[in-house]
Amino acid sequence: MSEPVSLSVDVVSDVVCPWCFIGQKRLDKAVAAVDGVDVHINWRPFQLDPSVPRGGKDRRQYMLDKFGSEQRIRDIHARIEPLGAAEGIAFDFDAIRIAPNTLDAHRAIRWAGAAGEAVQNRLVRRLFRLYFEEGADVGDHAVLIAAAREAGMDAAVVETLLPTDADVAAVQTEIATASRMGITGVPCFLIEGKYAVMGAQETDVLADALRQIAAAKAGGEAEATG
Repeated sequence: MSEPVSLSVDVVSDVVCPWCFIGQKRLDKAVAAVDGVDVHINWRPFQLDPSVPRGGKDRRQYMLDKFGSEQRIRDIHARIEPLGAAEGIAFDFDAIRIAPNTLDAHRAIRWAGAAGEAVQNRLVRRLFRLYFEEGADVGDHAVLIAAAREAGMDAAVVETLLPTDADVAAVQTEIATASRMGITGVPCFLIEGKYAVMGAQETDVLADALRQIAAAKAGGEAEATG
């Protein structure tokens, strides 16, 4: 039996992006559907709105300022909810009270990556669920510390680092790098560091991309990125 092909997938996303939550679910299903490919997922930061203050904003007013009317907000949510339900997501937009700044969440995700791929994946999934299904403020340090503990991190380290500026510049640099690469919306799935799949594509689209790039790599047509 031949060895599985190893692929890296960098997912550029924001934890307050509903399409990123949908994309995460579809990526998981795509990975499960592709045989003979060992996929390694790394979560990369993006901020849909870095102008949100670190303490967050009232989400209802924030959405009104952004979209103009309650009806338009309802229409947007009505479009997203059934797509989420199809992926096992119970979106509860009415439960969300705070539109947070996500910089600290991305710092925690970065630290989770240092603890291992599985830990980072658990933290990202927990933050999506906290925000979209439970209405939690994922900019709140207590919420982030509890999520880190649930993901298997050393919560004391996270609790110590969050009040400091640790890795603020590093996360902001990563976000700026994504912008320079032409990433203006998320999710973006960057496979092997150079093949980009933009948006919350259907599971079949993601699975096909993984198969094609794995086949090219196995045949020596795609360079390994290390």
